Amino acid sequence: MNRHSLRVAFDLDGVLADFAGAYERIADELFSDWRHSANTSPDSASSEDPQPGDIGGEPARRLSPGRQADVWKRLRATVDFWLTLDPIDPVAIAKIQEQAAHSGWDVFFVTQRPTTAGSTVQVQTQRWLVEQGFALPSVIVHTGSRGRLAAALDLDFLVDDTVQHCVDALSLTDATPILVNAQPDPVTDGNARRLGIEVCTGPRESLELIGRASARGKLRSLVGSARTLLNR
Repeated sequence: MNRHSLRVAFDLDGVLADFAGAYERIADELFSDWRHSANTSPDSASSEDPQPGDIGGEPARRLSPGRQADVWKRLRATVDFWLTLDPIDPVAIAKIQEQAAHSGWDVFFVTQRPTTAGSTVQVQTQRWLVEQGFALPSVIVHTGSRGRLAAALDLDFLVDDTVQHCVDALSLTDATPILVNAQPDPVTDGNARRLGIEVCTGPRESLELIGRASARGKLRSLVGSARTLLNR
């Protein structure tokens, strides 16, 4: 199938939305001492919730499994919780809208957020994105393989803050994964690049990477077309 629109998907939490900050605020409300405690089982969590390292960041990893469950219980009981999150970059989402309109991209926003009281996750996320400057957002709530989703959407680029998601997309699709790592780590970043994963520190930088990669792809296409014409 021939198509001209670039297809790009952005993960939400940890890339565009500050879930870790909201999680931390709930932890502060529930446990005054959590900042001074250490979780002896950092990878444990309530089985019905995403793993804490996936979207909770450092605050989640500092809590015991029981306290993690208490935070998730409060979170789920909050009406329209996903509307309360702050953007990681106040202008990034409007920039994505601007770039998509200018370049004719098809943009998707993907998330594995669990349900809360109030509107559905999809509706809450759509409303939040509109508030941040993206009109008519296409939101996909999906808890399965990110690589299979990337394949189903026929993506060219996936912007995500989870290494596993990026590797999954790399192994199952021709999409270029872009890992968002707000706190650069030479080991993680180096390993990612060796696998063929692009690395950046935030969503605006990811737009620059996509722009440069897209330009290289167009150049290769033009060179290929020229060679075809010359060889006729």
